[in-house]
Amino acid sequence: MLRVIVLFLLMMAAPVTADARQRQINPVPFAHTPCSVLDERPCTPSFCGVYGPWPCIPEMNYPYGQNLQLTIESRPAKDQEAKYQKPDHDLDTIGDLFAALRACWTPPPEGDARAGMQMTVRFSFKRTGEMVAPPRVTFATSGVSAETRATFLKAINASLDACLPLKFTSGLAGALAGRPIAIRYVDNRDLSKTSQQQ
Repeated sequence: MLRVIVLFLLMMAAPVTADARQRQINPVPFAHTPCSVLDERPCTPSFCGVYGPWPCIPEMNYPYGQNLQLTIESRPAKDQEAKYQKPDHDLDTIGDLFAALRACWTPPPEGDARAGMQMTVRFSFKRTGEMVAPPRVTFATSGVSAETRATFLKAINASLDACLPLKFTSGLAGALAGRPIAIRYVDNRDLSKTSQQQ
């Protein structure tokens, strides 16, 4: 048994062959190589199926996924106010798009609103900066009246209509055209108790 353990330790301490080094993948832009438990860091965890080539690189969590998702608050935090300023140039990045959409938001009047109300809509843009179709509601806070939901959706549609068409650069227009965008609107204003009971 001791002989097997010593043999195992010697095999583990053996230098990596040139052939094994050639199989390493460098997943740009992260500039890390796949690793195992015994490799040095930094490295990218790798995995494979039984019949897959070795090593396999998992899907990376890039800053923006296939579905562009954005949360817009009615009253942004002090440290987030800069993100609610509309850019003074044609929109060239996803960050510019998100800032323009945040700047467009005008929540419903406090008398018609409900504290904590959330609604998510989904839509896509054309290359021209117009919407392909009206926004479709995918989520709304449960337990609110149909009238409150309709008021909130009306405010969302009015806010988007007032800003459109957005002015995209040709690069951003090509990247955005047809891609779904989901926006979650959150009414985080400190409203009166009567509006909270609607």
